[in-house]
Amino acid sequence: MTYRREIDGLRALAVLPVILFHAGFPTFSGGFVGVDVFFVISGYLITSIILAERQAGTFTLVGFYERRARRILPALFVVMGVCSVFSWLWLLPSDMKMFSQSLVAVPAFASNILFYLTSSYFEPAAELKPLLHTWSLSVEEQYYLLYPIMLIIAWRFGKRWIVAVLILLTGMSLAAAHYGSTTDPSFTFFLLPTRGWEILIGALVGFHAFRTSTDIPPPTAHSQSSVVRQVLGILGLMLCAYGVWAFDARTPYPSVYTLVPTIGTVCIILFATQETLVGKLLGHTWLVGIGLISYSAYLWHQPLFALARHRSIEPPSNSLLYSLIVASLLLAYLSWKYVETPFRCRQSFTRKQVFTIGVSCSVAFMAFGLIGYFNGGFPNRISNEVIAAQRAQFDELGCMSEMGKYIPVAESCIVGDKRNVRVALLGDSIAGTLSFELGNALASHSLGLVNMSFGHCPPILGVYRVDRGSTHRCPEHNEEAFDYVKERNDIEILIFAGYWTMYVESPLLDIVSSNVRKSTPDDKRIQLIKEAFVNSILRYIKTGKTVIIVYPIPEASRHVPRYLAKQAMFSNGYNSDRDLTISYEAYKARNKETIQVFDSIGEHPNLIRIRPDTIFCNTYIEASCVAHVNGDSVYRDEFHLSNLGARLVVQNIMKHIVSFP
Repeated sequence: MTYRREIDGLRALAVLPVILFHAGFPTFSGGFVGVDVFFVISGYLITSIILAERQAGTFTLVGFYERRARRILPALFVVMGVCSVFSWLWLLPSDMKMFSQSLVAVPAFASNILFYLTSSYFEPAAELKPLLHTWSLSVEEQYYLLYPIMLIIAWRFGKRWIVAVLILLTGMSLAAAHYGSTTDPSFTFFLLPTRGWEILIGALVGFHAFRTSTDIPPPTAHSQSSVVRQVLGILGLMLCAYGVWAFDARTPYPSVYTLVPTIGTVCIILFATQETLVGKLLGHTWLVGIGLISYSAYLWHQPLFALARHRSIEPPSNSLLYSLIVASLLLAYLSWKYVETPFRCRQSFTRKQVFTIGVSCSVAFMAFGLIGYFNGGFPNRISNEVIAAQRAQFDELGCMSEMGKYIPVAESCIVGDKRNVRVALLGDSIAGTLSFELGNALASHSLGLVNMSFGHCPPILGVYRVDRGSTHRCPEHNEEAFDYVKERNDIEILIFAGYWTMYVESPLLDIVSSNVRKSTPDDKRIQLIKEAFVNSILRYIKTGKTVIIVYPIPEASRHVPRYLAKQAMFSNGYNSDRDLTISYEAYKARNKETIQVFDSIGEHPNLIRIRPDTIFCNTYIEASCVAHVNGDSVYRDEFHLSNLGARLVVQNIMKHIVSFP
């Protein structure tokens, strides 16, 4: 296979946006599309190599897997080893436990499965996972395990069948990805069945390129004019750039949107040859150099960012992030020169040595990871003060519906006295954080509660989350909940809580009946959403139930338990009250419109208002909203209440419930 400098340059343009995206720079909000570019390149190169070796009669499965091991494992194991050392020094036990899981999954090329299975509401942010980026390596290795075997089988039926099968699999995988991008985004993002089509597109490009260079070419194979190649090369570069700057976390992904960078990559591979403008650009010495070290750069950047975020009490500054980017490139060069290159040389390491080192390191990392996981993240490394400071993050939550873990309304959990259920809780995960303490408080009065909270779903009739897709059963759930409480005469009190301000002030909701978001300016749509809030509460009041609305809960400026634990672990004189609290004025400004919406409902004998600002703000700290009480966090993260915080709110709710006739 002829070496193409522009492919290495394309690798550089793939890895740099990924690095800048993980650094958190908003300009590169779609930098994750660099992974899609890598997938297409990988499919193209692997297929081209296999076809060339098969033509030469030198292809073997063992040889193929040996090359993959030489290419991937050495640098990966070095990065994992360095990560393990600094994780031992800097990670909190809960984070070390999660990191230990990844040490088991990465050598097994199953980290994509791990990160899919462990996604949940209250897990630490993705930016804190040192080995999160290895999910893409797992996808590729799973593909490499199956792809050559599939080719060997398909070759027995003829080359035409191979291409037909690849086209069929590509279409099926793309269709599954587009459907799953709204029905099960986590599965779709991480797993091979919905990512494989990107690599298969590269494989089809490889078959096309091989055919046009070795077989009798089709009529159009050599009819592309220089102008067409120039235009299509530029188009390909523009498509990739568009994805980097136009896509963001709200883009359903992977889906048909992913065709933008993948088709762009195909155009570059097929048409941006060395004599074109794009080919010359990608063949520049600097880009080729970065492309050569792109694999190591990809390996190093995420651990550097994640470990820096673990070590810093404050979010890393831009200057630190820029320094880490430079450091990742320097480390990439060193590992390319002294790790990758020697291991690719058969004279330096024999096949037996490569496999022996690979198996030995895999077993060692997996053993260490298993011990760390079952040991709870090696908590003996950390003082009891640090562990106590973070405890609120893992407070008892109780059961509630989540996306992918839906609980039908009729099967909703009951807490407290199950023989005397007179209270219902409706809302999103904010409401869910109240359920445990509400259950305890109600049980002491021989009362029970049915918990119908549903994550990401405001308890407002007639609206849906536009960012959650049609299978997020929010509208149906709310209608079923309304019918349920209306028909249950024994349920007399309804408690509503939610992340109200996010719903009122952001473009996350739409009206079910009219789909106004696509036809109405945001200011008009938001007004309709506000009216839906009011009308929904009034409908519940008309059922004759007593309605308790918990007004917006103050948000902290940091992940409070993690901040307190890191302060205890890396004490350097920070004033946690100053750094964690927000001013009361900021709370009122942030929630002004939401409060006005709820106030506009007016007075009603069956309506009770709970105002958390009177509990948390201007009470413990003058002119500020408290984040912890004597070192005990009132939050489990930035805005979900801990059991202590929930208890303070529940005490106010219970004053009204116990006086209820």
